[in-house]
Amino acid sequence: MRILVLPGDGIGPEITAATVTVLNAVARRFKLKLDLDEDIVGHESLSRYGATVRDELLAKARAADGLILGPAATYDFDPKKGEINPSMYFRKMLDLFANIRPARTFEGIPSKVGAFDLVVVRENTEGFYADRNMEQGNGEILVTKDVAISLRRITREACARVARVAFALAAERNKHVTAVHKANVLRIGDGMFLDECRKAGAQFPAVRLDEIIVDAMMAHVVRAPSRFDVIVTTNMFGDILTDLTAELSGSIGLGGSLNASDDFAMAQAAHGSAPDIAGKNLANPYSLILSAALLLSWYGRRSRQPTFVEAGAAIERGIAAAIVAGEITGDIGGRLGTKETGDALAARLIAI
Repeated sequence: MRILVLPGDGIGPEITAATVTVLNAVARRFKLKLDLDEDIVGHESLSRYGATVRDELLAKARAADGLILGPAATYDFDPKKGEINPSMYFRKMLDLFANIRPARTFEGIPSKVGAFDLVVVRENTEGFYADRNMEQGNGEILVTKDVAISLRRITREACARVARVAFALAAERNKHVTAVHKANVLRIGDGMFLDECRKAGAQFPAVRLDEIIVDAMMAHVVRAPSRFDVIVTTNMFGDILTDLTAELSGSIGLGGSLNASDDFAMAQAAHGSAPDIAGKNLANPYSLILSAALLLSWYGRRSRQPTFVEAGAAIERGIAAAIVAGEITGDIGGRLGTKETGDALAARLIAI
């Protein structure tokens, strides 16, 4: 498996280094052939090449079997100067339409909402996201200095394909999909989304479909997250909901994230670049490590190589065991640094 690795900004290089350590360990344990090709994006690329993302990186990504992207300093970059958000760029150019975000509780991390294990499937390519919902130009318009208009694009194709991903995933889990929407107000756009969810559900008669309005959903998730299995929603609602579910699990640092199309996937930490703690060996690397585990499992299923699926599952089990043993960073109650957390998990995987 060939993986392009782009560490990004802030804490990105630190958590990426820990992730690479874990990947090398799991490759050794399961005799995987992993070819990791590291390159640069973000501030380092801007300084060296004058661009946050070089054109040739897209070709390198397409030639690989997957991509690992560390967090980038999105707010630092000025689109008017051609400074591209790396996350947006790869999601759009590789048509990574499904953002798959598992969230679960772990033994050893106190939970105020009880145990749960769910997955949010978020549409990733349109909605209110002004940087990716137009063929040319931007989806935000400043009409006058005091009047702004934001355009929301919803297409039937995008709704249909993300709904199919959610139902296929639920069919392998607990056979329950919850579609989150605001069709009581956004009648046309979210009405179309619900229509496609119902059509997808008809192809999976064993999977139950619920429909919940987004504001009510926030209350339900906080009150009883264990009632949910797979949640599917549009881009902005999903962006908000996935941060909530990750925090309910104990920390956004425990949130894995996979951006996928039908034939490519990108592992990406669920959080930002955290420049305030960059270089201090404090960052929790588990979000990116869990994302890399999702990438291995995705590749294993797609290529029909079950050993990669087993390796991804072993990383998840190793993290659960490491948390119980306290081999974790300070944000979730441990005393280890970023590097030491990665090293401890690697040692566990080799010893399995």
